[in-house]
Amino acid sequence: MNIMLGQVVYSKAGRDEGRIFIVSGIIDDKYVFVSDGDLRRYENPKKKKIKHLNITAAIIESISQKLNSGIKITNAEIRKALAEVKAAEAVKE
Repeated sequence: MNIMLGQVVYSKAGRDEGRIFIVSGIIDDKYVFVSDGDLRRYENPKKKKIKHLNITAAIIESISQKLNSGIKITNAEIRKALAEVKAAEAVKE
């Protein structure tokens, strides 16, 4: 399974189970860094095993482009983007 920077994921294990995150860094084929802009800020991301994540097809393009080009992103950008994803999912249900 390919995972990309800026991809939306949900934690399925650990004390943060059920929380929504974006992938803010890729370590190797087993680990990634995730951030939510709130408890796990961009400056201090959570190292998480990929097998402990529910990976969605959603990729936040603006954040993905910034991460790929090395431009700094803000925690407010992450929070806003994740709130929009949550709102879109709430409408679907």
